[in-house]
Amino acid sequence: MKLGVIGYGSRIQHVIQEIIKLEPTCTVSAIVDPQSRMYQEHQPQLLQHTAFYDTPEAMLASAELDGVLIGTRCYLHTEMALKVLPTRIPLFLEKPVATTMEDLLRLKAGAEQWNAPVTVSFPLRVCDIVQVVKEIVDSGKIGTIEHVQAVNNVPYGSVYYHNWYRDESLTGGLFLQKATHDFDYINHVLQYQPVSVCAMTSKQIYKGDKPAGLHCHQCDEKHSCPDSAAHDEKMQCVFGTDTGNEDSGSALVYYDTGMHVSYSQNFFARRGAEARGARFLGYKGTVEFDFYTETIKVFMHHTDRVETYQIKSDQSHFGGDKVLARNYIDMIQNKSASISPIEGGLMSALQCLKARESALTNTFQTIDWN
Repeated sequence: MKLGVIGYGSRIQHVIQEIIKLEPTCTVSAIVDPQSRMYQEHQPQLLQHTAFYDTPEAMLASAELDGVLIGTRCYLHTEMALKVLPTRIPLFLEKPVATTMEDLLRLKAGAEQWNAPVTVSFPLRVCDIVQVVKEIVDSGKIGTIEHVQAVNNVPYGSVYYHNWYRDESLTGGLFLQKATHDFDYINHVLQYQPVSVCAMTSKQIYKGDKPAGLHCHQCDEKHSCPDSAAHDEKMQCVFGTDTGNEDSGSALVYYDTGMHVSYSQNFFARRGAEARGARFLGYKGTVEFDFYTETIKVFMHHTDRVETYQIKSDQSHFGGDKVLARNYIDMIQNKSASISPIEGGLMSALQCLKARESALTNTFQTIDWN
């Protein structure tokens, strides 16, 4: 298996490591990245037989590849994917699949035209804990799902304010950065169609009057600030006038069955306040889970029975990265179907973009392609 990579960042390097663990004969055959020289110096053994190209077009025209992975900055995901799709080489595409409505429509059209095999990097939908929740829901034991309450309190939230993530023009905002995962696993469990959304955001913590461009190691308060990252000269002040991104956001999503989902995410909760998971409520019972506690509980509404499942995983993204890597290998070697297809990535991005628009305009937004 010869892999080509467009944007050899830390996330896609991790994905490649997961692939190589499962398929040791896999090699990184070609890379397109503006920092190619640095990677050659830092990973001489892994990349000793790798060809480096200046453009994706040159790589796709010259290299014989079995798969292509895209790990660029978020705003380039669509543009790079549209270069790969016509080749029909199996594609591993980082999320979000697009950061603007214009790009999303372009990607949707390209995906429909070329019908290429794609795995979108949504490890939460395939990790063990979500799969067990889906099994419980699909069994019918708690009835049809009529309400969902979901939360994501991010304990490492300062990462979205210290470095390049703070630039919303590169990321598309925090619905696209975090909620895209949660919307996807919720849609995957429900198998319902979202039809409208109302959302709002707040910026109450990560704002201030520190000078624009200030880095933590330059700050007079670097030893007293709870969010100081003075150990890393690249980290910028999270309380500067140029700090982007909201620090909390919520969305109500209405579905075609008449039920709705409430979702809330927060970026300044820490330590024991961390939480990520959801409650799926039916008439017969409720199933709830939390990724951090690795616990699922089923509460039966009309008996005293409570079931508890402990799903242990010491792997990245709660084991989901390994599952995606296995499926991607199978797509290449056996032409297997993707378990995280482009359709899910498109819908999740559409929900996020509509939620962002709702928050900006104080309006309900229809989740459609118009």
